Amino acid sequence: MELLRVSLFVGVLFSALEGAMADTPARLTVKESADAIEIETDALQARINKKGYVSGVAAGSLLDKKSGARDLGFGLHIMDFLMAPGWRDDDYSREPSLHGRLPKHNVEGPQICTQAKELKPEILKGKDFVALRLRYTFHQPGKGYKAGSTWTQTLVFQPGVRYFLCSEQITSVNEVDDLFYRIDMPGHVRHKNGDTFTQVYLSYLDKPIPARAFKEDFAPDAKYLYQRKEGKIPQRMIRAYQVKVGGKPGPWLAGMTLDPGMVAEAWCHQRGYICFIEELYRHKVKANETFGAAYVVGWFDSVAEMERVYDRARGKRTIVLDRNSFRLE
Repeated sequence: MELLRVSLFVGVLFSALEGAMADTPARLTVKESADAIEIETDALQARINKKGYVSGVAAGSLLDKKSGARDLGFGLHIMDFLMAPGWRDDDYSREPSLHGRLPKHNVEGPQICTQAKELKPEILKGKDFVALRLRYTFHQPGKGYKAGSTWTQTLVFQPGVRYFLCSEQITSVNEVDDLFYRIDMPGHVRHKNGDTFTQVYLSYLDKPIPARAFKEDFAPDAKYLYQRKEGKIPQRMIRAYQVKVGGKPGPWLAGMTLDPGMVAEAWCHQRGYICFIEELYRHKVKANETFGAAYVVGWFDSVAEMERVYDRARGKRTIVLDRNSFRLE
């Protein structure tokens, strides 16, 4: 009975955005091919690649039916690898323009998005939602580590809303004093002199950043770098950009980490495109320990709307699937 109550609560919680599209018939379809899975609701379209550049939602595929806007980067909620602080003799670049002067090294790889090459999503259909679950086992250990840690990503799409829910869970085979993992959240932004977007919003800064601030390249630690500090965790962890539609300001594409304390470091720097990186966890991990985070990713008309949705699920870290229902925990 308790599970039923929780599941119903989550369904109601995310069934509408302040009544938006209340008169639109609910619709949700899934099409699968050899290379991808395509999801369509009354509010969104999205594609999840099975081959090539994998993990998360594929580049340019998240269509907001209300405005006609699409995401501007290389994909949304994209997974990289497992890392720890401090330089080591490995292939992690020390070029300041790419990674700043922030010493780190690889614990386990490869980089899932570019090197996994193929994932086999599991499709789970429930009442008024469809979920996809993707899995991968790391097989390239850094020096002094062993391979075998696992990554599981869950994506949930529902009719009537302009966003999707997502999470990842990582189970480490290594004991590491300070382990973290890297993702794109929400995703990078391709542009030429700010032509595709108007501004960037980072909830841990005082005000939005205009597009003109990203005309010249700068390193991750030169501007807008977030680093977690004890006692100074922001109320929300929202990172978003406002796209242009027809040359005019359009909706915001936001990535919201529901437990702000999970984010250890976050970049928003320019390197030919805006690089939206988050690094999460960064705590001591024992072998076979599991950890992860949960997110809301999608389209919003205002920062206030983002905040309302965020506050309904603040503090959640995972998505649990159970037969025909799901819940955030």
